[in-house]
Amino acid sequence: MTKRVFQAAVLIALIGIVGPTGTLVAQQAPAGQLLKAYPVQGNIYMIPEPGGANVVVSLGQSGVLLVDSGNAQLSDRLLASVKALAVDVLSRPVPFQPCVGQNCAAYRYPWGWSGNSFDGVTASTAPPHPIRYILNTSTHPDHIGGNAKIGAAGQTYVGGNITGTIADPGAGAAIISHENVLHKMTAAKAADAALPTETYNAPFYKMSWFFNNEGVQLFHPPAAYSDGDSIVYFRYSDVIATGEIYNTVTYPVIDVANGGTVQGVIDGLAQILDIAFPEFRSEGGTVIIPGRGRISDVADVANYRNMVYIIRDRIRDLKQKGRTLEQIKAAKPTLDYDGRYGATTGAWTTDMFINAVYQTVK
Repeated sequence: MTKRVFQAAVLIALIGIVGPTGTLVAQQAPAGQLLKAYPVQGNIYMIPEPGGANVVVSLGQSGVLLVDSGNAQLSDRLLASVKALAVDVLSRPVPFQPCVGQNCAAYRYPWGWSGNSFDGVTASTAPPHPIRYILNTSTHPDHIGGNAKIGAAGQTYVGGNITGTIADPGAGAAIISHENVLHKMTAAKAADAALPTETYNAPFYKMSWFFNNEGVQLFHPPAAYSDGDSIVYFRYSDVIATGEIYNTVTYPVIDVANGGTVQGVIDGLAQILDIAFPEFRSEGGTVIIPGRGRISDVADVANYRNMVYIIRDRIRDLKQKGRTLEQIKAAKPTLDYDGRYGATTGAWTTDMFINAVYQTVK
């Protein structure tokens, strides 16, 4: 094979897309439309959607697992980005002849013969497995919007552990969430293809087999962002995906209409701190991926938890003294944190946060 032909083959491998059967199919989005993926730790990567949530990707020989599916409007770009990332990480071609002259002896076969054509077959890697799981952390549109399209591009394997019904194999990736996510999506008349295929209703849920050589565990903090939240912990990679419970961009979002409470957010943040291990004095160690914003460690989450705790206490104290909501807003209980987390416009403002705390504080 000539150098030019080899380079072309490498380029095709890097930009190709893997279909549900593991075969390369046409790219679904131009290269310029691919979303940036960031390596985090171990098997885990993070894809932040522009103006949206962070999508967490686990890559390995078991296949691809996503924590959340992003916004519906970005589904094509996210799907293309995940598949291109899988090809790049898991199917990097091995050079046919990584040596020159006498150094080649270490790469020769015991029987003394080799060749580019032969090496091209024996050194090739199997294409990545498809998207097999989507774990939904809540019903927030930025976390479930791509369920239907991205789920349909995946595949559920069945065997000793049957998932779904016998008629379902091959129908798409399995979607796992807390039971309340399914209830809310069903009540909202979401498309059948977007609904979770497996749910749990307990304080935690363990996937019953290793995925990409590690245990994956979901924890359910009740009544935090909503009543259907999940925190996802990758035990070997030592990475936690928090969903909407924690972010580094705004005050915590609290969906009061769907069971969210400020105390539940505080308890959820405390649970994240219970799971995580710092490397030294609250720094380093377990990597924590927020629903939005930059990756964090224990110190970041502890500071955020303390901020919510302090504001909760201020609003509760004023409410106990008989102040109205408008009087509490006039007292500016968030003033010293507004420079970091406050907003007067956008999807979640400081006023909305104060409203939610006022409604749910005891």
